[in-house]
Amino acid sequence: MGDLGITALLIAALFLILASGVWIGLTLTGVAWIGMQLFSSRPAGDAMAVTIWGSASSWTLTALPLFVWMGEILFRTRLSSDMFRGLAPWMQALPGRLLHVNVVGCAIFAAVSGSSAATCATIGKMSLPELKSRGYPDSIAIGSLAGAGTLGLLIPPSIIMIVYGVSAEVSISQLFIAGVVPGILLAVLFSGYLVAWAWRHPQQVPPADRQWTLAQRLSESRHLIPVVLLIAAVLGSIYAGIATATEAAGVGVIGALLVSAAQGSLSWQTFRESLFGGTRLFCMIALILAGAAFLTLSMGYIGLPRHLAEWIATLGLSQFQLLLALMVFYVVLGCFLDGISMVVLTMGVILPTVQKAGIDLVWFGIFVVLVVEMAQITPPVGFNLFVLQGMTRREIGWIARVTLPFFFLMVAAVGLIYVFPQIVSFLPAQMRG
Repeated sequence: MGDLGITALLIAALFLILASGVWIGLTLTGVAWIGMQLFSSRPAGDAMAVTIWGSASSWTLTALPLFVWMGEILFRTRLSSDMFRGLAPWMQALPGRLLHVNVVGCAIFAAVSGSSAATCATIGKMSLPELKSRGYPDSIAIGSLAGAGTLGLLIPPSIIMIVYGVSAEVSISQLFIAGVVPGILLAVLFSGYLVAWAWRHPQQVPPADRQWTLAQRLSESRHLIPVVLLIAAVLGSIYAGIATATEAAGVGVIGALLVSAAQGSLSWQTFRESLFGGTRLFCMIALILAGAAFLTLSMGYIGLPRHLAEWIATLGLSQFQLLLALMVFYVVLGCFLDGISMVVLTMGVILPTVQKAGIDLVWFGIFVVLVVEMAQITPPVGFNLFVLQGMTRREIGWIARVTLPFFFLMVAAVGLIYVFPQIVSFLPAQMRG
């Protein structure tokens, strides 16, 4: 059977097992086992045991459950409502007023959460009722939240960056630092769109509910102090070279516990809920990563990644054409899979081709995160769309439609980092220097 036949058989097996309702991690393991049994001479059993143990016991992966737990602790504290109080007075002066709280709030929370869904849910829980009560249109409030929620993937610490770093064997600290400027760029693009929307629809923007003096604004800003200190502790320790990404995750958990204790929202119940919530989410991710590691090994024995890389090389694509093809590929894939599955499923196959094309792997990591962000807001499997559907009871098609402008802004951001790669590479170069 040729490469094309093997690929078709394995893809059919993948979708067949997924359609039967089996967990993604177990599906990947099953497909890998089928591939090794049928198309390689290596016994599948011991290879599976060694690979799954190796991927599950990776030291680099330790950062993942810690950052997930940190996000869960903050999700259950008063942090989000305090952020609204601190940000709202400053946003009143901008065209679009409180709509910018969605973008700035998501950007700030992303810097302590690491998860797109957690960012979207936490800020949405805080901002949507407030915006609705003040008379802001649902379409722009929900659309901007869905778009800005994806910043949870790009602004470090990011769960997807850790997964990519482990899969591609790239420094997670370098990836974190590389994500800072593109994350700020995307937040500025989102806010810029809200300004343009407000200028085009001035009658839909409610008037400011009160006038704030500078002293009152500064006084309300004190509510932002805990989250700013936490961001400084986590990212500052990495950037200053004091801590690795894994150690910074430990600092983040301790900081989150201290913040919630200082706010008076840390009880035994919230501690247990955050621990169980974080454990459940990490177990799901770890199972997917273990299955993907075995699938990568299986593909290696069959020789598919090498043959695919050689086939793409024969097409003679330029760097731009290759990246354009990969962007379309990931957006389509995002219609069926979540972001983590997309990264771990494809890295073993795509990385040899990317390296052959001379693309820097840290830059490519940020590119992948950006295109996975797009997948978070494409139906039918856009995670942020699910989160907002659960919160607003709106149809997923309607939410996807009002989010479309933010999808195109992400496409623009990909274009900008391609034309100006220094947006990604400047800070990591300073860190290395």
